[in-house]
Amino acid sequence: MTLLPRRAAHWHRPLLVFAAAMAVLAVVTAVGVLVDDREVTGARAWLKPFKFAVSFVLYAGTLAWLLSLLPRRSRIAEWATTVVLAVSVVEMSIIVTQVVRGRPSHFNASTPLDENLFDIMGAAIMVLFLAHLVLAVRVLRGRIPDRTVRYAVVAGMLLALLGMLAAVPMTVPTAEMMAAGISGAHSVGVPDGGPGMPVTGWSTTGGDLRIGHFIGLHGLQVLPLLGLLLHRSAGRWAEATRVRLLLVAAAGYAVLTAMLTGQALRGQPLLRPDALTLAGFAALVLGTAVAVAAVLAADRHRPRLDPAAPQPATDGMLVR
Repeated sequence: MTLLPRRAAHWHRPLLVFAAAMAVLAVVTAVGVLVDDREVTGARAWLKPFKFAVSFVLYAGTLAWLLSLLPRRSRIAEWATTVVLAVSVVEMSIIVTQVVRGRPSHFNASTPLDENLFDIMGAAIMVLFLAHLVLAVRVLRGRIPDRTVRYAVVAGMLLALLGMLAAVPMTVPTAEMMAAGISGAHSVGVPDGGPGMPVTGWSTTGGDLRIGHFIGLHGLQVLPLLGLLLHRSAGRWAEATRVRLLLVAAAGYAVLTAMLTGQALRGQPLLRPDALTLAGFAALVLGTAVAVAAVLAADRHRPRLDPAAPQPATDGMLVR
């Protein structure tokens, strides 16, 4: 079985239009990275809008698909999605404007204009957080027929919120930062703009809060995809088993996001973990494996249905 929307009209068209616009912007900014040798905070000026454009393509495209799974359209979801789109446009507009000006878009308080633009971005993200939370609640109440998929979608949306929260420490500047006209930083223990990993730019000499932020945000894609894979195993595992496996994965993913954020707050580069960090990751892997094994063991002892027995009818969202 495959979970599909009953009608193409269920896809949220404004979200798809925005995703398409961000895809075009990603191409334009990629060209900018190649032809414009200006640098902002130690990186090619157009690299930041390129990464944000790609991120918004994934975010908007995923939301459009997730909302298509709802059995019926929702006025609350429509309004919340409109808010998400509006603040996303504001965010990208400021980022691109600052690149054109050759100025940092984030944590820049060196002039009143720069400070005001960053404050607007901060307010926009807070509004997006709240609108995203409203969407998560609406999806939970939306009665998507397959419980595994419903929980996967909600878990993915909640993990994205956790990813947003992981960025909050970036906005807490030290006294030295404020004196230098900087209202925050994504690096911990080292200045922003130092040696970093290819493409992502994540610091290789200190902690980097963008890592937990990135992992958490993309739970929005990872958990629903896992939910679909579990949905396809409906003939192998009972629904309760699939739900439990999904919840174990969501819990492990949340802990991973928190651990990566904690590692960054300790000023530790991702690829240079100390003994404490390695022990934490080992405990996470072991705990997740044990939980999965326990769930599967319980499934093996459940009563099996007679395959010749009549199966319950499915609605229009399930296509054999």
